[in-house]
Amino acid sequence: MGCGTDGNNSIVTQIMILIKEISSLPECKNSSKKMYSNLVRRIKLLSPLFEELIDSDEELGLSVDQIEALQLLSTALVSAKELLNWVQESSKLYQAVQRDTVSSQFLRLTGEIEATLSKVSYDELDLSEEVKEQIRLVHAQLKRAKSRMESPDLQLEMDMTEVQDKTEPDASVLRRLSENLHLLTLEDLRKESRAFHEAVIANSLDLGGSFEIMSSLFRTLNDYLLTVNPEVDMSDAEQGIIKHRSPVIPDDFRCPISLELMKDPVIVSTGQTYERSCIQKWIDGGHRTCPKTQHTLLHTALTPNYVLKSLITLWCESNGIELPNAQETSGNRRTGGPSKSNCDPAAIGALKRKLAKGNLEDKRAACGELRLLAKRNADNRICIAEAGAIPILVDSLSSTDPRTQEHAVTALLNLSINDVNKGIIVNAGAIPEIVEVLKNGSMEAKENAAATLFSLSVVDDNKVAIGAVGAIPPLIDLLIQGTPRGKKDAATAIFNLSIFQGNKVRAVRAGIVEPLMKFLKEADGGMVDEALAILAIIASHPEGKTAIGQAEPIPFLIELIRTGSPRNRENAAAVLWSLCMGDSMYLKLAKELNAEPVLKELSENGTERAKRKASSLIEVLQRVDDTADLSHPVV
Repeated sequence: MGCGTDGNNSIVTQIMILIKEISSLPECKNSSKKMYSNLVRRIKLLSPLFEELIDSDEELGLSVDQIEALQLLSTALVSAKELLNWVQESSKLYQAVQRDTVSSQFLRLTGEIEATLSKVSYDELDLSEEVKEQIRLVHAQLKRAKSRMESPDLQLEMDMTEVQDKTEPDASVLRRLSENLHLLTLEDLRKESRAFHEAVIANSLDLGGSFEIMSSLFRTLNDYLLTVNPEVDMSDAEQGIIKHRSPVIPDDFRCPISLELMKDPVIVSTGQTYERSCIQKWIDGGHRTCPKTQHTLLHTALTPNYVLKSLITLWCESNGIELPNAQETSGNRRTGGPSKSNCDPAAIGALKRKLAKGNLEDKRAACGELRLLAKRNADNRICIAEAGAIPILVDSLSSTDPRTQEHAVTALLNLSINDVNKGIIVNAGAIPEIVEVLKNGSMEAKENAAATLFSLSVVDDNKVAIGAVGAIPPLIDLLIQGTPRGKKDAATAIFNLSIFQGNKVRAVRAGIVEPLMKFLKEADGGMVDEALAILAIIASHPEGKTAIGQAEPIPFLIELIRTGSPRNRENAAAVLWSLCMGDSMYLKLAKELNAEPVLKELSENGTERAKRKASSLIEVLQRVDDTADLSHPVV
């Protein structure tokens, strides 16, 4: 084999190995199969070129430009192989729901391969006419393919829409969807459950509304297969093993403290997730550090991790495991008799009557008593709800007496700690009344109204209702004008509400970005953590990205990645990633501001999510030029 210099030989051999590895990849069996097979086929057609170069008895004598072009081709083929492997291994539901995103990744790689091939001067190489003709053919195919998206599978899209829109989809639609996604058995669905879980964990909260769609499709297909095809691919013996085998609980589903399957996962200020009861005991014991990272907790608020809770539920369903009962850990049941409890049904009944029918002084006093009782313990919260006092407290929110209004909203805040009470409060029509207090109440009432909205927004449906009645603009007002405590209450409520995609738009249009950027620039104001957390979540929405970009945040983000706390560095990297992906202007600016060394350090020492974001940004920054296509797979 006379391939000239070692450098020539090395790069040609390397490309040939990559082509063979890609050509031998298994057949794709999901909604991406057409894009997958087309890319594999086109890369396979390059094989004769490199086989002839390797078998040549002549020294190639490649120029520096040709070697550089082949190195770029090798890099593009490595990326193609990674994408093809990802398609094989990742969630089929994710690929079906995010078809446009996946298609754009194939389009980008096709363009990269075509661009590198155009830089190789084939006429200068000693190649047969047959090979030259084939390369010209491949080049022409790639050139056509890079300029158009693959046509969508209209039948698949219609079937997915019907399954989402109809309570009981037609069996023929479910069968066709099952076949098109190649989710034919419960074992297929178990594998999909693992891939689905990994897709969501890897993307954190970047999925937006797609998570609900994927969850709905998964549940529907699971129910369908349980009905028509239970364990059809297993022998009786294998079914027996499955039934008596305890599946391995994914590490992400275990509490780092108890190592048990989490029932009520919550996020602390460092970004770590724990079982609520375990971390609450840790905090109640006087600890102010994160058990896993040992970093100081900036605050002790616990934010429910709904994505993870939904994933745990799906995993339990697909593995035939009884669903965890979160009520036992959330204060929804009484745990024993009146020991350490001030619960007195007769006294609470008397307070209820005084609140309903007393004079102004009586109502104020009754509201204050109920506020204190609800704060004291879980049994009192249950007793007050069982006595029917919640609707009367909701009515008291419209009281003309400021002190009564303050007592009422704070009592509801304390009562809402109990998950069952949340539903009673909302059903009593409290949300519009709480928003009214947020707009026009005293500062104390506004602060506690914001905290109550946060507590109620733990339930996903309530996020929609709270946003729809206009809560976000007054929350932003409190964020700007409130006391330090009020600002934090408003920020926490806005963050939680913005998990729902529609509320991100409401927050952006209500002017959330300007005060958040002000907080970033005033590091001593104590609101940097909250500002970055909100920016990271709204940056995933196109309107959020545009508004943040107009505020010229990149210098501040790079500085925060350099000097911030682990959580702040992660969120700053997430915002920077959202701005830069697919936008050459921001990428060039980040490069000019010397972001690469800062990101490299973060990719080595940051949190896991921060490492992923930093590595992805570094990869794209290293390829920045005036003409590059800068779209990139989701991280």
